Amino acid sequence: MPAYIAKCRQAVAQAHVVTVPIRTLVVDDSLRTAGEDDEHVKTLAESENTYPPLMVHRRTMRVIDGGHRLRAAQLRGHTHIAVRFFDGEQEDAFLLSVAANADHGLPLSRADRIAATSRILGAHPEWSDRAIASVTGLSARKVAELRRHRTGANGDSTVRVGIDGRARPVNRVQGRELAGELIRANPEASLRQIAKAAGISPGTAADVRERLRQGHDPVPVKLREQTARRDQKERNPAAGTVPRRPARPLADLAPIFDALCKDPSLRFSETGRIVLRLFDSCAAATRERSRVVDNVPAHCREQVAELLLSYAEIWQGIAVELSEGRRVVARQAI
Repeated sequence: MPAYIAKCRQAVAQAHVVTVPIRTLVVDDSLRTAGEDDEHVKTLAESENTYPPLMVHRRTMRVIDGGHRLRAAQLRGHTHIAVRFFDGEQEDAFLLSVAANADHGLPLSRADRIAATSRILGAHPEWSDRAIASVTGLSARKVAELRRHRTGANGDSTVRVGIDGRARPVNRVQGRELAGELIRANPEASLRQIAKAAGISPGTAADVRERLRQGHDPVPVKLREQTARRDQKERNPAAGTVPRRPARPLADLAPIFDALCKDPSLRFSETGRIVLRLFDSCAAATRERSRVVDNVPAHCREQVAELLLSYAEIWQGIAVELSEGRRVVARQAI
């Protein structure tokens, strides 16, 4: 997660534990749109385990992390509870709450994670997709999708601050071009000055300076082409994807799979055997679909769904690459 949030969590973890009256605590800013889970509260209340102190925002007395533990203590008839205070800003308290609920206790639902991600995108558009994903528990791909829906293809910031706290340009071409202009205008400027002004690394600034010295474009041709393709894809997300077709029944797929299993080029190669094992697992999952849907535990259904959606996108990407490779071979044969 972003270094700043990690530092805040560390500060709270090192804070003294104090006991406060439960009636003084506020829980009106819950991340959970459906409220706390009653069954989970009862489970905590009936357990003899000792639970960690609550995390509380000192200025507002709002519970940052531990809403279920608070209700469980109330069910037990307790009037006081142990807490650790956070002394930062209220928006930072929200970020801490998201991060804490994403990695322990009862996980947030996918809808709650999406709502939290949208709020963070509004407050911190400069954070990278991976940085936000590390806080909310969504995939970076999903964060990028939510960002596009919120701001369009042009984005909402010219730089992104990564998990390590370093700022990097969203468009590397623009960063290099700006660095080139700065170097031409002030050849004596240090690499660190150029890098900071252009939002690039000192190493990239050094490369730009060397390319200019040799009379070359500050932006390599390959990088321009990659950026152009990415921009085109953002403007037209459907480009470069496999057209959706109605899903075939499993019975229709079985003969195709059987034929592949008999293909020596797949059976007798390591890569081929990996492919066949993957398809065999997919077939088994399809046959057991109802059992999977009905029996995945409620507390991890959202995580399983997120993994399935993410892996489906990966499979689609592989399908695109295979399809495009086939077209290239066909063109070469003509």
